[in-house]
Amino acid sequence: MAAKPFVTDIETIRRRAREHIDQGAITAGYSADRKTVVKLLNEALATEIVCVLRYKYHYYMAKGIHAKSVAAEFLEHANEEQGHADQIAQRITQLDGAPNFSPEGLLSRSHADYVEGDDLVDMIKEDLVAERIAIDSYREIIDYLGASDPTTRRMMEEILAMEEEHAEDLATLLEELGKKGEPAKPGPDRRKPGKG
Repeated sequence: MAAKPFVTDIETIRRRAREHIDQGAITAGYSADRKTVVKLLNEALATEIVCVLRYKYHYYMAKGIHAKSVAAEFLEHANEEQGHADQIAQRITQLDGAPNFSPEGLLSRSHADYVEGDDLVDMIKEDLVAERIAIDSYREIIDYLGASDPTTRRMMEEILAMEEEHAEDLATLLEELGKKGEPAKPGPDRRKPGKG
């Protein structure tokens, strides 16, 4: 297969750049279906927001002898998921879309569920399940994007790598707690009203 020479017509690029200046970063060279990409990114945004909320709940509700170190991990993950949400929202606006932060329908847009868990081990398991869901769904988004939107693909690849790291962290925590045998249930005074 012969190498394809790099040939560009800079005058044509200059002319096209001036023609649709109101489209910002969306140039004629953008080949993805922008509306679909924005929809997928809003689903990823909802997934990240749900993960932030779940991790924050787990951070505050972690109880037991090993809760302090596990809670610190929950908080670190919550902050990193918030960073992902911010990156995704920024990219949506670069694509001339609107990031959907509405709580209305948040869970239906999210790929991950919001499950609180009954004890420390359950919390870690629920977070691990959510990370595994994000890993598979983000991988599908990356495959869909292919070469049609390299900027969004690269961002999602970076987020995917972090989600894989989170999953590994949680799997390690589960293994360590399993060896220590601590379920650590949250205290009744901090649970939902009417439960205890």
